[in-house]
Parts: sequence; structure tokens; C-alpha cells
Amino acid sequence: MRKRNLNGLVSLVKQLEAHLAHKDKRKEVVSKSDVAWQIDHSLKVINKVSKSLIDSNPKSYKSIFNKWRFLLFNLNYIPRGRARAPKVVKPPEIISKEGLSSQIYLAYKNIEEIKLVEENAHFKHMIFGVLNKKRTIRFLHLHTNHHLKIIRDIIK
Repeated sequence: MRKRNLNGLVSLVKQLEAHLAHKDKRKEVVSKSDVAWQIDHSLKVINKVSKSLIDSNPKSYKSIFNKWRFLLFNLNYIPRGRARAPKVVKPPEIISKEGLSSQIYLAYKNIEEIKLVEENAHFKHMIFGVLNKKRTIRFLHLHTNHHLKIIRDIIK
């Protein structure tokens, strides 16, 4: 397993970037969406979650046990086709290479900013609950890897 730190997250963004050449590729048996959708969604999640983490008040963080987080984080796995992307991280109908490139730039910038936030900076996930910095980084790894696997299956 790749290191679950910010350098590992940079590596995952580089992998998303490497798949830009296949942005229009689609394979219905794998996913209803194309590679561009997978890349755009992954980058939107990285950027929105990063912003939420950066803007949070570390003093208001409270850890609460979450069975789904415990299970899926320990399995290091997010199942396919179970959850739907919230509207805020859904890609637009038309996804341009320029739009993806600007999101990639923003992702690198946000990852650098995450380095500076306190350990109790947090993000609230709809299924996994409130995640501190360490768990948020773990979630971003899991989520991005989940979509990279889909991308690889589409490209095969």
C-alpha cells in the first residue's frame, strides 16, 4: 500500500494527471461515466475536502466512533456503485482538458496548504462522519485510489 501521507496524495494526483490522455475513453461494463468524469470527480473531492479541512476550526473537533469508517478504512476499500456523488462534487456535462488542468493545479496547491493545518482540523463526510486531518488524508487516498482503479479498468 502506498504511503498514506501528503506525498502519497501528490503521487495519486500525478496518476490522475497521467490519465488525461484517455479522458474520452468509456467502457459501459465498468462505469456509465468516462475517464474525464472519474478524474474531474476525484479532483473536485480533493479540492472541496481540502478547502473544508483548511477552513475548519480545530478547537471544535470531536472524535466519534463510526462503524462504516472503521470497517472500510480497515479494509482499505470503497465498494463500487453503492454511493452517489453529492451535487457539489459532480462533474459538469462537458469536461474540458483545461478545466481538468486547472483543478490539478489547485489540488497540488491545496495539498501544500494541508501541510500547514493543525492535526484537529476536520472535515465532515456524509458516511464516515467527522474526520480529523489524518483521517481526512486517509479518506482522500481511499477515494482517489477507488477512482483510479475504475479508470484503469476503463482503459484496459
